[in-house]
This record gives sequence, structure tokens and C-alpha cells, in this order.
Amino acid sequence: MTTLTEEFIRTKLQERDRSEVDTDGYSEIPTNPEVRLKCAAVLVPLVFFQNEWHILYTRRTDRVESHKGQVSFPGGACDEGETTPEETALREADEEVGVRSSDVRVLGSLGSMITISHFRVTPVVGVIQFPYAFKTSGAEVARVFTIPLLWLAERRNFWEFPLGESSRRLIVYHPYDGELLWGATARMTVTFLQTLGLF
Repeated sequence: MTTLTEEFIRTKLQERDRSEVDTDGYSEIPTNPEVRLKCAAVLVPLVFFQNEWHILYTRRTDRVESHKGQVSFPGGACDEGETTPEETALREADEEVGVRSSDVRVLGSLGSMITISHFRVTPVVGVIQFPYAFKTSGAEVARVFTIPLLWLAERRNFWEFPLGESSRRLIVYHPYDGELLWGATARMTVTFLQTLGLF
């Protein structure tokens, strides 16, 4: 895993066809022109410690408006005037976990995902030095934690469930350190791992 350099990750992200649109496993891409998709972005934070890459996640509090108590990436809806997913992802990471934008080395982004709540979310991948003095938003974030990339890339560590008549499948990871990674965040994780050629 030490051969997985930042330059390699950046190259793989640049090679990816970002015009591809994914879904969270529940929703299908809306065909109704009256359904207006809301802009959003998340930061997929990479940290390197204990001689391997980890992905950093947050667990949302039970006080947030949606996705209470769920594992997620730092992120949210675009603010007026923001013109790139990077702007949104970096602002949200600062607001939610106290990571300054100047402390993130952005490597690229994945294709957008349409969620069941009609958000078009763009995952932005960036590297953060570790350890870091995170300052969580008490209203939104209950915990910050990491999962090793190698563990996430093991197929035996997650399930895929069919969703009725849909061709989509719901991804649910085995619990790690007491946390359950599933749904849209799990799908973004798997998409990132596939982009890197890890399975």
C-alpha cells in the first residue's frame, strides 16, 4: 500500500470519466424534468499513518436534520456563489471538522452521485496531514474516525444487497471500530477504490 502515492491517486482520478453519474443504491436518476437536483459536494479525506492510507469519516449527531447518526464524509449543499465542488467540499470540511482549506491537498474528484434526497453530490478527494487538531461542529458531528484503505478494499468486509426490481445494489460494510458504513457514503468509497484499481 505504500506504493499508492499521491501522484498515482491524482492520475487515476484524472483518468476517470467524471461525466458518469452514479446513484446511492436507492434512487434512480430522475427523468421528470420538474425534479430539480440540488448541488452538493463532500470531501473524501485521505490520511497516511501507521504506514498505510486511511479514509477519514464522520458520524453525524442525532440532532441534524437528515441522516441522523449515520457515517458520512464532511460535506453538504453548495452555497450561493460557489462555482466548483472543491469550494463547497473544503468549506464544509472547515465548518464540520475544522480542517482549513489550506491544509488540504486536493487530488481530484469522482463522478457525481444522485441521492434519494435529490442531491447531485460530487466527491472531492484530498489529503490531510495526520495527526490533525480536528474541531468538530457539536451540532453536526459526533465523531471523527478513520478506516484503513486496505480493509475497505477487502471484498469480504462488505455486503451488496439487491434492491427490489432495481439494477442497483445497496452496499453495507461490516462494522469497523463500532461504526457502520453504508448507503451513499459506502458507494462513494467503493467507487473511489474501483478508480484506484483496488478491486
